[in-house]
Amino acid sequence: MPLDVPTAILQRRSIKSFKPDPIAPELLRQIIELTVAAPSSFNIQDWRIVVVIDPDRKAALGAACFNQPQILQAPVNLVFAADIKAGERDLTPILEQGFQTGAWNEKTVGYFKKAIPDFSVALGDKAREYAIKDAMIAATHATLAAESLGLSSCMMNGWIEDKVKAAIGAENDPDLAIALILPIGYAAESRQNPGRMPFEFNVSLDRIDRPYVG
Repeated sequence: MPLDVPTAILQRRSIKSFKPDPIAPELLRQIIELTVAAPSSFNIQDWRIVVVIDPDRKAALGAACFNQPQILQAPVNLVFAADIKAGERDLTPILEQGFQTGAWNEKTVGYFKKAIPDFSVALGDKAREYAIKDAMIAATHATLAAESLGLSSCMMNGWIEDKVKAAIGAENDPDLAIALILPIGYAAESRQNPGRMPFEFNVSLDRIDRPYVG
């Protein structure tokens, strides 16, 4: 049985060693379905997720990640990329779906047709940051989905972006940014909990100088 959300959150640990056991296709699909259920700004779903399972692609990805072994060990690696210009592209499929589901009325769709591209352009250099934030939210969904379904993962933030883009065939796309790489598989090591500091260490109430004690 899948773990409930609180249990998955508390149990999850970054795993650096994976078994070679493959992930069943239907299980992988379930993880992806839960991942793309994540929210995004204006629901533009500006993440681009590349599921890397081919040995040669994994080798290239591993080399781009300073040869960290979990890339090659894990049967699946999810590369979370961010489309910086997503808000300026053709949003018709997203807008039509929102209207058909009843989530957005005609007035909302009409507003979004202009508001989303205008907002994206106005972001300027901040557009990359916004897109990466959305991709990171999706990646967090993926880690918890994997954990709840009996798998483990490791959020990785050490790589050479140009080499990662080349490994996934995006070396010629200047509008794609790499947000996170997530190896997923069955853990070959125990989950060790390094602990967390008490709330007052880094949680505040109303002001940064007013510690929250719960």
